[in-house]
Amino acid sequence: MNTTLMDHATDTIAVGSKSFATAAKLFDPLTRRSVLMLYAWCRHCDDVIDGQELGFYASPVDNAQAEQRLEMLKNQTQRAWEGGEMSEPAFAAFQEVALGHNIPLQLAYDHLDGFAMDVRETRYETFDDTLQYCYRVAGVVGLMMARVMGVRDEAVLDRACDLGLAFQLTNIARDIVEDARVGRCYLPARWLDEEGIPADALDSAAMRPQLARLAYRLVAEAEPYYASAREGLAGLPLRSAWAIASAHGVYREIGIKVSAAGPRAWDRRQGTSAFEKSGLLLKGARLALTSRFATQVPRPAGLWQRPR
Repeated sequence: MNTTLMDHATDTIAVGSKSFATAAKLFDPLTRRSVLMLYAWCRHCDDVIDGQELGFYASPVDNAQAEQRLEMLKNQTQRAWEGGEMSEPAFAAFQEVALGHNIPLQLAYDHLDGFAMDVRETRYETFDDTLQYCYRVAGVVGLMMARVMGVRDEAVLDRACDLGLAFQLTNIARDIVEDARVGRCYLPARWLDEEGIPADALDSAAMRPQLARLAYRLVAEAEPYYASAREGLAGLPLRSAWAIASAHGVYREIGIKVSAAGPRAWDRRQGTSAFEKSGLLLKGARLALTSRFATQVPRPAGLWQRPR
């Protein structure tokens, strides 16, 4: 087993996602390895497109460069999926996961299409448009992660996708101002119009009360997806259910904090403390255990449905 790859993946998640890194420690060793490998590929692709390093600003990338990088990522991802020799750690990691867990290549392509939406400065007119973006950058990650955990039941995969959507809606709410400063907006244009917010004024302090209302709305929209995802815990192995329930709690708590902070939500980056994470890990353990005995509730018909 390649320990160098594991070291690379562990370092990547430790810097790139402190929220998920804590929960990831709860997986059994083999699942944890695959989860971290998949995360390393996702993080690498995102960074390459944005000219970042582990999610932090590094250098500006123009649209032509970004398109070239996107094509390179697609080619490398396909080569990895087909079993070609990989020298780049992120693609070697993806290869191990994709071939070991039969990850459909289309899911990887869908994820890269989410980065393409950023490159092409896609405008999101309606909330459904925003959900399409959320599906590509996070819903498909939920689907791939679930497959790593052994899930093949389509109904459980729906719940995994729902959790990815909820996570991304939370991220969008938390990062509205930060995203605006690099020229990106994932809020539906219709929502902005309703609040009278010009698309080029999202980082304006004068707009914070209106932004707070939209962030509150996003967090509220995430709630039914979080609820649906909880129902999917029963379809996961116990330790995986514990890890996912804990990540569910951590991200949901971030959304709650964004809502509670109102116009001051972007004075600092919202997150959870080590003490709060400890409590959420305990709550996650309880949810994982009780999911073994819970009566399953059908997925609400009104939720956005992933393509099949």
